[in-house]
Amino acid sequence: MNNNNNNEYLLKVDHLKQYFPVKDGFKTLQLKAVDDVSFAIRPGETLGLVGESGCGKTTVGRTLLRLYQPTAGRIEFDGDVLFDSGEQYDESGKMIVDATGKPIRGKKIDVDMLPYRKKMQMVFQDPYSSLNPRMTVEDIIGEPLDVHNLYKTKAERRERILELMEIVGLNAEHAMRYAHEFSGGQRQRIGIARALAVNPKFIVCDEPVSALDVSIQAQVVNMFEELQEKLGVAYLFIAHDLLVVHHISDRIAVMYLGKVMEIADADDLNNNPIHPYTLSLLSAVPIPDPETARNSQRIILEGDVPSPLNMPTGCPFRTRCKYATEQCAAEMPPLKDRGDGHFVACWNK
Repeated sequence: MNNNNNNEYLLKVDHLKQYFPVKDGFKTLQLKAVDDVSFAIRPGETLGLVGESGCGKTTVGRTLLRLYQPTAGRIEFDGDVLFDSGEQYDESGKMIVDATGKPIRGKKIDVDMLPYRKKMQMVFQDPYSSLNPRMTVEDIIGEPLDVHNLYKTKAERRERILELMEIVGLNAEHAMRYAHEFSGGQRQRIGIARALAVNPKFIVCDEPVSALDVSIQAQVVNMFEELQEKLGVAYLFIAHDLLVVHHISDRIAVMYLGKVMEIADADDLNNNPIHPYTLSLLSAVPIPDPETARNSQRIILEGDVPSPLNMPTGCPFRTRCKYATEQCAAEMPPLKDRGDGHFVACWNK
């Protein structure tokens, strides 16, 4: 996944890990929410991130923006290293360790994120809880402008706020209202206007349409696409709905239990899925044509999702996979390119 041409990618993530300590009686266990995730996003590109609830999608987004302190890995944005825990990896992606099994570490890098908040923003999942109920729409959208001193006069501030409201389809008379006076779709538009206020290059969209009605979802997704065309912003688009993700994404990454199982071009992943988990996910997508739906076969996964506190050895999907072998239990397969940038982590497919 690494590329020597730093200018090709806006965001590069290598071997990202996010573990949370969890008390279990007298013991402290590590909940592996994100475990060795690597991907890259080009300027103006949308990478869709899909997977079932609890697989670590939202944690990836929050860790990228350093809302969580990463446990390990490397995050590079716009040519600058935001975080590097110093671990070294060989060409096959294995961590380099000394004779005692301890990681050989280089210099740790951990920068102040404030200057990068203007370039990296987030649209949160729940428009009902992500907006301050005591603030007017004008103050919600204007808060990033205040924090980063992006205006000289009050008139300039108000002009910028009204411009942002117009971009996301809100009227000027909405400026003095409070969040509770709006519908879910309108609230999400307020959240998007707030994210756009600082002219970011990259936005993490954390399931931005999952709390909205289907008719409103289409409007918001179309608005994301229009904004990307107009402003050239790149997205990490996190969602459950594979139809929505396929519609908006250039490429799609599939996550399962903290690990990326497959990354490919959106059309390629939809038409030629390789990983058994991706095949199962896509078989569950509703098909509008009754004839095609009758002839398609749903792949039902057996067993339950393992606990991230007690992960299976090797590949985390092996406990539910009909292709699993002893090699799957022994070692996690690396994410290998199967051609045309279609990366898959599977020993047997």
